[in-house]
Amino acid sequence: MLKFVISLFLVISPVWPLGQNPKLGDPFIIINKKVNQLAFIDDGKIQKVYKVATGKTADLTPEGMFNAIYKAKFPYWKKKNIPGGDPKNPLGSRWIGFDALNTDGSIYGIHGNNDPSSIGKYISNGCVRMHTNDVNELYDKTPYGTKVFITTTTKTFVQIAKEKGAIK
Repeated sequence: MLKFVISLFLVISPVWPLGQNPKLGDPFIIINKKVNQLAFIDDGKIQKVYKVATGKTADLTPEGMFNAIYKAKFPYWKKKNIPGGDPKNPLGSRWIGFDALNTDGSIYGIHGNNDPSSIGKYISNGCVRMHTNDVNELYDKTPYGTKVFITTTTKTFVQIAKEKGAIK
C-alpha cells in the first residue's frame, strides 16, 4: 500500500502546481513589502508595477509563494457584514484571494480599498491593498492559479523574477 501511495504521489506531483515557481511566460505577481510595490509579470517580462499597502506589522502579510485561488467582484466583507459595492466596504471593487497559511483564498488577498491615501503605507491587517483602477486592471489579467510571491527584500523585481524563472 505504501508503495502505491508513493507511486501515486510521484505521478501526480509534477502536474500539481501548488507551491511551485511560475513557468516562463505565465502570469506572475511579486509583492515586495520593503517598498510596498507589486509587479505583474506576463509573457516573460514585467508588464507593470503598482504601489500597494501591506500589513501594519511585518508578520501580518505572510511571505512565500502562494496561488491565486479565489476571485470576486465587489466582495462582501463578512468581518463587519458590509455588502460588496458599499462605499464603507474597505475591500473595494475586486478581490484576488491567495492560499497563504493554508487558507482558502477568503482570508488573504489583493484588493481595492475605500481609502486611497492608505496606498504605500503599512496599514492593513494582512492583505495587500491597491488603488481601485489598479486592482480592477490586475483582476482582469490574473487567471486562477497565478503564482503570488510575497517577500521583503532589497532585490529588484527583475532579480526576483529571474530567480523564480518567470523571466530570462
